Amino acid sequence: MHDEFLCHVTAYGVCDGRRIGVPLGTYRAPTLALALWWLRDRASWIAERLDPLPESPHYPKGALVPVAAGVPDVPRLLRRWCADAAQQGLVADELAVGRLVRIAASDDTTEYELLAESVDALRMQRTVPPLVVPVA
Repeated sequence: MHDEFLCHVTAYGVCDGRRIGVPLGTYRAPTLALALWWLRDRASWIAERLDPLPESPHYPKGALVPVAAGVPDVPRLLRRWCADAAQQGLVADELAVGRLVRIAASDDTTEYELLAESVDALRMQRTVPPLVVPVA
């Protein structure tokens, strides 16, 4: 069992023809449960900023509109991942055995990436490929 986990959230976009990453947060979780909590919290945080509640008093009526059909809905994908107990269990299992976990969702302009890895695994050479969890 791995006891400590390093978690990162990054947004990637294209600027001047180059892919640029913007760090949105890092957390060194002392337990697996806290690593999972932080990843869900950050996914929810991103979803709320991309897709706030329309009834919020901070926005004029009609200022927010639904995403058009066929356009990737990152907030919906992230919220679905947060609520999916099976996905959470898979992530927990992979982290517990020392694997790197990457959760990513993209729209037309930006990719949002959540990464988590055992601190012990960072010290050891990896022999197994990372788990990539699609959220679509």
